[in-house]
Amino acid sequence: GIQGADGGVMHEEIVKLAQAVSGAGETEGVLLELLCDAAEQAWTRQLRPEVTAEGCGAAFLCAAAFTAAADLAAARSGEGSVTSFTAGEVSIQSRAAAEAAAQAKDLRETARRMMLPYIREDTVLLRGVKG
Repeated sequence: GIQGADGGVMHEEIVKLAQAVSGAGETEGVLLELLCDAAEQAWTRQLRPEVTAEGCGAAFLCAAAFTAAADLAAARSGEGSVTSFTAGEVSIQSRAAAEAAAQAKDLRETARRMMLPYIREDTVLLRGVKG
């Protein structure tokens, strides 16, 4: 398996939370683990010098999981994705790209709110923001 930034238990918890939040299926498992690892590293880099990921407790776990889930939602909402398809008796519908983007934005904002007490003041998160 993939080792997270902390090499173990925290990473496993983050992956479990991200899976619950995102509803990721088995086929998305490897991608979700990579996104969790990237989210852990990104939040760790933004911590104030005297703060550790473990010191943030549940806030770090949730923020990393929400960030990974947001990244997965963004990946799912690629342009040109089909929003509905019907063939005879079978109908398949997926979330519209705009809805997925809105969910991703909400998850990122929630993650940032949770981490505000622990991150450097000069930290600016521009990921997912259109300028």
